[in-house]
Amino acid sequence: MVEQTRYTLPEDAIPTSWYNLAADLPKPLPPVLHPGTHQPIGPDDLAPLFPMAVIMQEVSTERFIPIPEEVMAVYRLWRPTPLYRAHRLERELGLPGDVRIFYKYEGVSPAGSHKPNTAVPQAYYAKQEGVKRIATETGAGQWGSALALAGSLFDLEIKVYMVRISYAQKPYRRALMETWGAQCVASPSPDTNAGRTILERDPDSTGSLGIAISEAVEDAATRDDTKYALGSVLNHVLLHQTVIGQEAMQQLEMADAFPDVVIGCVGGGSNFAGISFPFVREKLAGKAIRIVAAEPAACPTLTRGTYAYDFGDTGQLTPLVKMHTLGHTFVPAGIHAGGLRYHGAAPLVSLLLEEGLIEATAIKQRAAFEAATLFARTEGIVPAPEPSHAIRVAIDEANRAKEAGEAKTILFNLCGHGFFDLSAYDSYLSGSMQDYEHPKSEIEAALAGLPTVAD
Repeated sequence: MVEQTRYTLPEDAIPTSWYNLAADLPKPLPPVLHPGTHQPIGPDDLAPLFPMAVIMQEVSTERFIPIPEEVMAVYRLWRPTPLYRAHRLERELGLPGDVRIFYKYEGVSPAGSHKPNTAVPQAYYAKQEGVKRIATETGAGQWGSALALAGSLFDLEIKVYMVRISYAQKPYRRALMETWGAQCVASPSPDTNAGRTILERDPDSTGSLGIAISEAVEDAATRDDTKYALGSVLNHVLLHQTVIGQEAMQQLEMADAFPDVVIGCVGGGSNFAGISFPFVREKLAGKAIRIVAAEPAACPTLTRGTYAYDFGDTGQLTPLVKMHTLGHTFVPAGIHAGGLRYHGAAPLVSLLLEEGLIEATAIKQRAAFEAATLFARTEGIVPAPEPSHAIRVAIDEANRAKEAGEAKTILFNLCGHGFFDLSAYDSYLSGSMQDYEHPKSEIEAALAGLPTVAD
């Protein structure tokens, strides 16, 4: 009997609604605060940055939010994405038959990652409101690529501020964005006051997502024809990604399986939320599921950060949200090749960790790339560096189950391919890649700059 490897769904099985975890939280999220007054803000305060439809999703507590047909029509270009049973990896690890590894593969999207799941609706809602232009930031380039794609599909001008170190390391990401018609500049840039201020202080700045966000927010806030879009952290972004987990549930039913462990990598949290939030709902309903967030030791937001109110950007232009943070002035080391470089984690993800509903673990980058290389040589797919952290955790979980003689079903999200990240693989394969854990003193220095917010 041939074992099934790939579990696919027809187009009519694409979820017709996004799942909103805010409807099922054990306690509500702390309010979003104005950056100047530290008072709770409302939808009107966010209107200069976001389309109103997006703002209403951000504050919604409705459990399911319908996906517009215009968005569904674009989703059909690549969704539903496949679920795989990792038979070859299991055999390489010598796992018994009752230890199973499944992965949801989002690299089949036109941009090669999960990011179009939210780029498409954000572009759609902007177009519906008559917006002509969107400004955004990107780190490793997955988000900038996805928004460039969405902009081309909805005839929008896109300006991308890309973290300078990634801009230098990944030139073909810029070329991809420009192929879809976007403009991409290295951040910090001379195009904004925020960028110029950083460059005056540090002309050789490698940049950070916090700096790039400041530039994109300033860009959007100073132009009437422009809105801002972002690829992670905020509630509406995580909401849009839940098509991943909803599809995975259907596909696991086809495999007569249900996960004991669900794993996703975390930078801001969108990939993790996409695979895990539908399963968090199952956990809240009583299912015994461990949900693990895998982050890099070089940017350990969940494992070494503080749960506190902080700015989402270095320039302190964004509203304050309560999240696990390393401080808005935190800048990851330039040698960190594994992505996931944001100083804060999504408020929803942070609250889940505080409530003990999820776990977090930090992975060193050589261990992540060792797992990624093993995965590529067994499963055939070269993973992006970001989900390689989740692959490391999945392999470790499987090996522990084997040693303990326990049956275990493991699910992780392979959120994109690594074809634009081969310089990082080259660093690993050549032996030049270094592990890096941020010094305690530097984390403490960044945390010392957290805003003082009265309880």
